[in-house]
Amino acid sequence: MDPVTLEICWNRLIGVVNEQAATLQRTSFTSIVREAGDLSAGVFDRRGYMVAQAVTGTPGHINSMALAVTHFLAAHPPETLQPGDVLITNDPWKTSGHLNDVTICSPIFRGDECVAFFASTCHTADIGGHVLSAEAREVYEEGLHIPIMKLYEGGRPNESLIAIIRANVRLPDMVLGDFHAQMAGGAVGGQRLLEFMEEFGLGRLEGLADEIIGRTERAMRDAIRALAPGAYEYAITSDGFDEPVTIRVRCEVRGDELAIDYAGSSMASRRGVNVVMNYTEAYTTYGVKVIVSPDVPNNEGAFRPLRITAPEGSILNAKHPAPVAARHVIGHFLPHVVAGALAQALPGRVMAEGSANIWGIQVSGRDLSGSPFTHIFFSSGGTGARATKDGLSATAFPSGVLGTPVEVIESLSPLVVERKCLREGSGGAGKYRGGLGQTIAFRVRTREPFVCSILCDRTTTPARGFFDGGPGALGEVRVDGQRPPNPKAEQVLPPGTLVEVNLPGGGGYGQPADRDPELVAADRLEGYVSPS
Repeated sequence: MDPVTLEICWNRLIGVVNEQAATLQRTSFTSIVREAGDLSAGVFDRRGYMVAQAVTGTPGHINSMALAVTHFLAAHPPETLQPGDVLITNDPWKTSGHLNDVTICSPIFRGDECVAFFASTCHTADIGGHVLSAEAREVYEEGLHIPIMKLYEGGRPNESLIAIIRANVRLPDMVLGDFHAQMAGGAVGGQRLLEFMEEFGLGRLEGLADEIIGRTERAMRDAIRALAPGAYEYAITSDGFDEPVTIRVRCEVRGDELAIDYAGSSMASRRGVNVVMNYTEAYTTYGVKVIVSPDVPNNEGAFRPLRITAPEGSILNAKHPAPVAARHVIGHFLPHVVAGALAQALPGRVMAEGSANIWGIQVSGRDLSGSPFTHIFFSSGGTGARATKDGLSATAFPSGVLGTPVEVIESLSPLVVERKCLREGSGGAGKYRGGLGQTIAFRVRTREPFVCSILCDRTTTPARGFFDGGPGALGEVRVDGQRPPNPKAEQVLPPGTLVEVNLPGGGGYGQPADRDPELVAADRLEGYVSPS
């Protein structure tokens, strides 16, 4: 295929998956998908290779979905499927690492032949079990497990499966509504793909897929080959649940391949902060790509030059039935620990440590009318400073999940947000300053106690600066002005309780004495005081 035609086809393909994602978001029943963008969408060829992804979505969803489709095809090979089939699963070890993320895969037929698959992964409003927390001791306690099954067969709904789902979740209409939004996205994507294939005379997708994937793989291999040979190591400490967790990495350049090994990391936790290998691979791949070769497309070809390993039974390769609901608390550190290692090879392309994981805040109970409710929203601290710029304030990295506007939170739930603002002085000092965290304070309108779960981190170990930059401020949870013994633990709180979260700041980059005088003057005007 000549370069001009390939570029046109590539842009059309990106347009197709972006329309898939837009349909999904517009028809979603939940703010998690509509406003926060906690989703992924992509197109795959018959072999299960991800060819293109939508521009929205989190790396944890996108890259684990790329691995999940191979599991779908192992259970249901293309030749066994028929038009109108829709596959579903939320198996943490085959998809996105916890039960709340549901992957739906729609085969696309041209006549009687399956020519492609559209898949999406979304964080569902509820999956039963505990509210989203790290409390469980086994995955069985964390909610409903849907093995790889047909949600629809030949265009007919699987009524037995739908009945089981309805009986096991707190918000069945919202949950099933989002499943149908995912199906709608796949259907629209499929229609646009068939139009595109017809227009360009493509009988199969594999030829175009091989061109796109092959170019990506070669670009990744060339970028790795340009690195200085050697092995680079780094480690980060997380709060964990009831004891600190160490994440240790060794990145070794081997010609045009990069080996990333997590030997030396902590063993699996007794609580739900464990990470499955799918999720470890997803965020490791992303962490490498944004540093080594950020400009190439993210598809099957970007994964092939990487060899990612973690000891079986460790916190980054937890085995069934380990609890995994809060796996992002640890998983979001992976691009940061990879950056710490590769800073030794590419110092100008990395950012200092940031707040890392998003803080998931979930409340559940009965509102003033006595009706049951459950609501979750996400918030972010500051990113680390970069080699040439300050860090970003209240911005999710690496997840990219957006904060939900206060107006949306208050219209969809009995929460009242009394304060939301940036935390002055929470970014680490440096030649370039770390991004600021934020403060959110809220109450819940209820006449009886409610459950509050805050999945947080960086409350005991701050984000470190790079190259003599200062650390960011610690995160903090306060309940009526008091710090709970374990901020990650589920808490049953009385009506009227004021819950306040102070999210951590990012680390600085370079020596503070080297900061540009104009930036120092601007800091003073803004009242910035570096964290102690």
